[in-house]
Amino acid sequence: MPKIAIEVPEELYNQLAQVGENLPELLRMSLQQPPLPAHIYRYILNFIASQPTPEAIAAFRPTPEMQQRLRSLLLRSQAGELTPTEERELNEYEQIEHLVIMLKAGSLANFVSAP
Repeated sequence: MPKIAIEVPEELYNQLAQVGENLPELLRMSLQQPPLPAHIYRYILNFIASQPTPEAIAAFRPTPEMQQRLRSLLLRSQAGELTPTEERELNEYEQIEHLVIMLKAGSLANFVSAP
């Protein structure tokens, strides 16, 4: 396994020493960035946490920013121009879409059984 030597302030050194053999995993995790910006995840989570009504679930849509980015990614994908990072981003949007479809399908029963 390759080794890396770096100089760090004493305080940071003491913190790293406490992490010990878990340091490689900690570094790996800190370098992994989520595929989408945090505010997009917050938008989805805030909606779900709001305990939306079946009507609100049916009306739920991505933000205009999300729609524009998704269109751009799809066009680049069709042209075969996606970078690996953009491919992960597109995959994440697809997973979110799947989640929303599942939410809407679950609330569909509420519309069908409604008088």
